[in-house]
Amino acid sequence: MADSAQPLAGQRRMLILERVRSRGAVRVADLVRELGVSDMTVRRDLDALATQGLVNKVHGGAVRIEAPLSGEPGFETKASWELPAKAAIARAAAALVAPGSAVGLAAGTTTHLVARQLRGVEGLTVVTNSLRIAEALEEPGEDGAPATATVIRTGGVRTPSDALVGPVADQAIRSLHVNVLILGCHGLSPATGLTTPNLAEAETNRAFLQSARRVVVVADHTKWNALGLASFAALDQVDVLVTDDGLAEEDREAAAQLVGELVIAPTA
Repeated sequence: MADSAQPLAGQRRMLILERVRSRGAVRVADLVRELGVSDMTVRRDLDALATQGLVNKVHGGAVRIEAPLSGEPGFETKASWELPAKAAIARAAAALVAPGSAVGLAAGTTTHLVARQLRGVEGLTVVTNSLRIAEALEEPGEDGAPATATVIRTGGVRTPSDALVGPVADQAIRSLHVNVLILGCHGLSPATGLTTPNLAEAETNRAFLQSARRVVVVADHTKWNALGLASFAALDQVDVLVTDDGLAEEDREAAAQLVGELVIAPTA
């Protein structure tokens, strides 16, 4: 079929841009197949998007433009990103926690939603380096019902994203042991593992990982192929990766080969 029968250039480029933003990266061959246009047409579209500063061209495709590797948005900013996906992931992750467990909840906007889901689980002891998570677990419910979890705060120095990090937090975490750790990340990929833009937070996350019997990572599809300044774990250290159904099929396959178990949370 000729290119003229396909979506107009503006429509194609909007579709390509959406895929780059949601997947983190696209390949020319995949776009040719998905859009039903020629290789040359796709390359022209990528050239146009790159000229506008909307994507970065790489050999064989394009990747999304990231914030500076060391940049760290605040909690309120990140909390509004991909909210339906994060809510679905939080429900699926909370379902993995058994009553009476000792749970590590690392700071983050998705783990904050997990904490809200865990309010109904009886007998939990929760170790967290997030004041927001502690508040979510300790405040009375909307019906006035008291919280049931025992919360242990690590202490530490507060980051722009409201994580408590540093030697005080690390020492507290290393002295404890949890059945399951639930943590998020700025980005993840087979090559770089789990990353964060904050060096101190990377070290605190390593302490959490050493203290956990089981590691559950919560990360929406936009985190795939995103990159932060510091790596703190490889994907094969992850027992369960909980993500949403926006993750591309090829990325699901790549993740499933490395993590112990892949859980896809439906956003509908």
